[in-house]
Formats: sequence, C-alpha cells, structure tokens
Amino acid sequence: MKLGPGKGRTTFKIALSIFALFILSFAATLAIRLWPELMRPKYVDPAFRLPSPLELASLPTAARFDFPLGSENGAMSYNAQRFTENHHLGDDLNGIGGENSDLGDPIYAIADGRVLLARDGGPSWGNVVIVLHAYIENGAGGSRATTTKPARVGEPINGERKYVQSYYGHVQTMLVHKGNNVRRGQQIATVGTGGGRYFAHLHFEMREFITPFIGPGYRADTRGRLDPTAFIEAHRGAPEDDVGRARMR
Repeated sequence: MKLGPGKGRTTFKIALSIFALFILSFAATLAIRLWPELMRPKYVDPAFRLPSPLELASLPTAARFDFPLGSENGAMSYNAQRFTENHHLGDDLNGIGGENSDLGDPIYAIADGRVLLARDGGPSWGNVVIVLHAYIENGAGGSRATTTKPARVGEPINGERKYVQSYYGHVQTMLVHKGNNVRRGQQIATVGTGGGRYFAHLHFEMREFITPFIGPGYRADTRGRLDPTAFIEAHRGAPEDDVGRARMR
C-alpha cells in the first residue's frame, strides 16, 4: 500500500525524532563519563604529585641514617611519645631539658635525600619538611634489620633499591626548599611549637611513601608508616661510617 504525502512526512519526522533522541542520549552518556576528566584541574598541588621515574633514579643513595635531634646517635634528646603510643604515627622528640628548652634547636636530615615538601602544614602542624631517601637494602630475605652501604662507581649493587621518607613536623624555621638535595647531618630546620599549640618538640615520622602527603598525626591504622627509632637503629651503618656532624650551637 502506498503512503500518502502527509503520512510519509509524519513517518520521516518520527524517525528523525528517534534519531535525534539517540544522538542526545549518546552525547549525554559520553559527557557524564568524560566529565571528571574534562573538569580535572590542570594544576596539581605539589602535595599530591608523585616523583617521576627519572627523579627517583636521580636521588642520591643514602649510605646510612642518623637521628634528627640531639647527637647523631640520639643522645641529648628523648622520645616523649613513641610510635603507636596512643595511636601516634611517629616519635615526639624533645631536648633533654623538656618543655620549651629545645625551642630553636637544630633539626638534621637523617640521611642524604631530596626535599619533597617544605611549607606550612595547616592547623596543628605548623611548618613541615618532608625528605625522600633512596637506600640499598642488603639483608637476606629483605629484612630491614641490616646496614646500608652505597655502591662504588662500577660496582654492582647487591640489594634492592628502596625508598623511604622522613617527616619533620611542628618546626619553627625551615632552612631548605622543595627540590633541594640534602646531606646526612645537614641542618634543615629548627624545633618549633606547631604555631604555639604545644611545648617545643619535633614530630618525626618515617614512611614508605614517595609522595609529600602531610596527613594525620594519629591513626590506629599504621600501614605505610615505620617505627622511626627501630628503622634508624637498624640502618645506622658500620662504625667507620660514623664521622659525626657539626657541633650543635
């Protein structure tokens, strides 16, 4: 049966409407799926940037680790609140005089590395410095309870290259900037009070992260965090490496 001119135009309009609805539906679905990517900010805050493989490869290899406050073996300081105590994610290190007697005392880089972050950490943190370290784990079975030694030029590295970050919180004065390379024993900051919130002390953490994430100071879940004292004691190096550091002022 042949359709009249009026019915043919009606059928064409219906088909065109169905096609238009299909296109609109497809475009809406595509926009919904792509919207997060389209709206993703082009600038990413440094606190959420991961170092590139090239940056990681260029990190100096730490020969050994020392304590950040007092002497390089931890003398002239004490641990007021240890890792996991009250769900604490680090160690609270104080000068032996207590209270504010250590305000302004030097804070040292625990090993060779590169500064990932040096800035105000927000309420309750004050200034925060985060340093990324590369080291060679030489222990059998990957145990952390081993010494670390740098490979000489041309010498094969017998061990796994690992990364750890040291975190220095509540500091008063920051003496380094993001991107600076630092040496073990170099002064990088001074002890502070978290903007006047606490008695002077250093909130010190060690993490398996490679991103300059500030995060909480207390949490029951300690995944990604390391016991700072245990790690340093296990990675202090051989006695002949203990060349000391600058005398405290």
